[in-house]
Amino acid sequence: MSILAIASCAPQMPQTRKDATVDDYFGTAVPDPYRWLEDDLSPETAAWVEAQNKYTDHYLKGIPFRGKLLDRLKEVNDYEKVGAPVRHKNGKWYFYKNDGLQNQSVLYEMDSPDAEPHVLLDPNTLSDDGTVALKGVYFSGDGKLLAYSISRSGSDWQEFYVMDTATRELLPDHIEWAKFSGAAWRGEGFYYSAYDAPAEGVGAFSGKNEVQKIYYHKIGTDQSEDELFYSNPAEPLRFYSVDINEEETMAFLSESGADNGNNLYVKDLKRGGDFILMTSDMKSNCTPVETDGDTIYIFTNYGAPMNRLVTADVRKPHCSSWRDLIPERDCVLENVSFVGDKIIASYNEDASTHAYICNIDGSGVQALTLPGVGSAGFAGRKGEDWCYYTYSSFTTPGTIYSLDINSGESSVYKEPRTNFDLSELESIQVFFPSKDGTRIPMFLTYRKGLELNGQNPVYLYGYGGFDISLRPGFSATRVPFLERGGIYAQVNLRGGGEYGEPWHLAGTKMNKQNVFDDFIGAAEWLIEQGYTSPEHLSIVGGSNGGLLVGACMTQRPELYAVAIPQVGVMDMLRYHKFTIGWNWASDYGTSEDSPEMFKYLLGYSPLHNLKPGVSYPATLVTTADHDDRVVPAHSFKFAATLQECNAGPNPTLIRIDSKAGHGGGKPLAKVLEEQADIYSFIMVGTGMKF
Repeated sequence: MSILAIASCAPQMPQTRKDATVDDYFGTAVPDPYRWLEDDLSPETAAWVEAQNKYTDHYLKGIPFRGKLLDRLKEVNDYEKVGAPVRHKNGKWYFYKNDGLQNQSVLYEMDSPDAEPHVLLDPNTLSDDGTVALKGVYFSGDGKLLAYSISRSGSDWQEFYVMDTATRELLPDHIEWAKFSGAAWRGEGFYYSAYDAPAEGVGAFSGKNEVQKIYYHKIGTDQSEDELFYSNPAEPLRFYSVDINEEETMAFLSESGADNGNNLYVKDLKRGGDFILMTSDMKSNCTPVETDGDTIYIFTNYGAPMNRLVTADVRKPHCSSWRDLIPERDCVLENVSFVGDKIIASYNEDASTHAYICNIDGSGVQALTLPGVGSAGFAGRKGEDWCYYTYSSFTTPGTIYSLDINSGESSVYKEPRTNFDLSELESIQVFFPSKDGTRIPMFLTYRKGLELNGQNPVYLYGYGGFDISLRPGFSATRVPFLERGGIYAQVNLRGGGEYGEPWHLAGTKMNKQNVFDDFIGAAEWLIEQGYTSPEHLSIVGGSNGGLLVGACMTQRPELYAVAIPQVGVMDMLRYHKFTIGWNWASDYGTSEDSPEMFKYLLGYSPLHNLKPGVSYPATLVTTADHDDRVVPAHSFKFAATLQECNAGPNPTLIRIDSKAGHGGGKPLAKVLEEQADIYSFIMVGTGMKF
């Protein structure tokens, strides 16, 4: 059955009320007729959500193979997934494992890497439906206590609990309204970052978050007794966090949110005194990654757009006294791991991991042979001669390797046993010119023997923002699509971090159009080279990637058969007015900055560039009721406007999940249901069979 045939059987599309709301931006009137959908506490909004979901469900259930696709997605995801073991200084080892179809991965403890593992914390027991997720775990210095944070229904709000690791019993400690926070142990308690509880009548999942505070919680006391450690009401739109080194000899205070980087302060806990400012340029990122006596190792792009590792002395910590340990290279230093008396430096070279081992003083650099073109992450500790690392690629599920740090030899520690065959798949990397001639990398994954006849269905995915790099990685949810002749294309757009800070800045603020040009260029290249055609091309992206899809489908609607904007930033004029949206201004700018910035944002804002009388691709907008990162009002208003404007026969749907958020921590059952909807919509829209 075709996408048009299914659409013809659907009930009448819900109609959305319009009002007369108009905003004035530097003398320009901008209507916002669906402003009322921003009120997430309104019964009228709830009724609209119910009507839209009913309409969407009817369409998706009309796809004949949707049920079979869901069954296949469950089959290919039903295999054991294990994370790399990490040793705590108490001598115990910890790792995560999912038996296959568990909603949440389980935290295990063992006495040695070869010992019998025992469950330490199973998040699946925290709710009946898997919607309570584990956000982070933080051991006390002696390992006797574990502070862990959870989120409910996908929200960014965190709650902290404390467990006795010997008895597995919970202590009475309970902390609420934390957000974007870890737990930094010191002495008999820990530091955490939180906001005041939302005022009555203010939506907890949409209200603007201001004045983040750092508290110290002493074990055994009520949260109301927690000591306010740091607050800066003069800068309400900033993030603050504290980190304590393992020896509890130094405290680091980080301040971010005003630009692309952070200010870093240090306090010498041995000698006493106040926090000392180490940096004063919030355009640069500075992260302490290790300490040794009075020496601080800092990972930074301060003075180094491709990143470097430097050392500082806690007695003279200002950045003017920093010394290079691993200097900047012509490719991006992404991570450093301290193992034994050596350092593993991981680089992003053309969007894949390349790793090198060097001595603790930066000398003796040797390349580390990885299993292939993919992504690797290392987990080790000082004083050990070996470590574990995880490797994956588009055709290799996550595999754990053991690495001898002295010889550089690797061996498989844990290899997944899948119930599907990947031997018929291959992955290649290609490069194409964007509109302005910039060379853009893209990975393509497909079945061997692919014929370039222009008829292959393509799933084109991108992100392009916030210095985030897209690297090769495995996802079992792609398998059914690839098995049936689909091509998965992942493009590395400007705005990301693949080629350092210049690449990032080339896709921000008044350079943002470069990101859309890169993505459009990828689509055009795939068509020109015979991989596909507009009738078989789908575009997908989430969050900033949802903005990407929204902008590209409004700028070039004829280029794609299907568009899937997921939890996207669709209203570029008002995004900064909700929750922590203000934090994205470093990438986007805001409509309040200047007339020029306002006009630039208005020029590509997906919501404001939908035009009546245009035939748009078949579109499935996705969002969720507890998304307090990119509030669902973005997707609500975009979907309502798209349904009003679309002049063609293609369906325009919105899927609004319940008890779910921006995506993190979503239970596997919900993930597979959503992926079944998305892939069946894409497959019908691009003419695929199942």
